[in-house]
Amino acid sequence: MQGFITPPNHKGFSAKRLFDENGKIKWGAIAYIDVNGGGPEGNHTHKEDHIFIVVDGEARIMLDDKAVIVKKNESVFVNGMTPHSIWNNANQTTVVIKISTESEAE
Repeated sequence: MQGFITPPNHKGFSAKRLFDENGKIKWGAIAYIDVNGGGPEGNHTHKEDHIFIVVDGEARIMLDDKAVIVKKNESVFVNGMTPHSIWNNANQTTVVIKISTESEAE
């Protein structure tokens, strides 16, 4: 498991840092995105930023017209003012944890 470590004084324990400080956490959710599912259709913007953590499967995050692929056990930070959407990029249900943070500009 690439990027995972066993911290000192731990046994049978693997951990991987997914993100560093990215503003004040406002709320979080878990999403199950079906094959060919995602959204919104057409990118959107808003004041809150996001941290997407892929728990299973693979997600395609659209940032304007650029696709960013996020695999299982990876994360990505999305500035809420960048037009964005999230889509399943796998042939299985993709599971994503979404953490919304207060924008640094607030």
